[in-house]
Amino acid sequence: MQESVIYQDILQKGLQQGEERGKKQEALELILRQLTRRFGAIEPEIQQQIRALSITQLEELAEALLDFSSPSDLVNYLANIYPPQPNQ
Repeated sequence: MQESVIYQDILQKGLQQGEERGKKQEALELILRQLTRRFGAIEPEIQQQIRALSITQLEELAEALLDFSSPSDLVNYLANIYPPQPNQ
């Protein structure tokens, strides 16, 4: 069974998904540590928004945070990613 093409395909996809999750988790932890060191405790709502970002968005945030001078810069950055939804 382990020589099966379908088995190998499923195994490869599982490994790729695991690597993606690991990469995202590492990026997330690093960014949260950097932000905490720079600005102190990060509000849970902001942390939740950061946790919802894709790997690409986390990488962009990692670069952008080098230019942040206050927590409001982070809030504004995230607001551009998550524009406010109109009340329905």
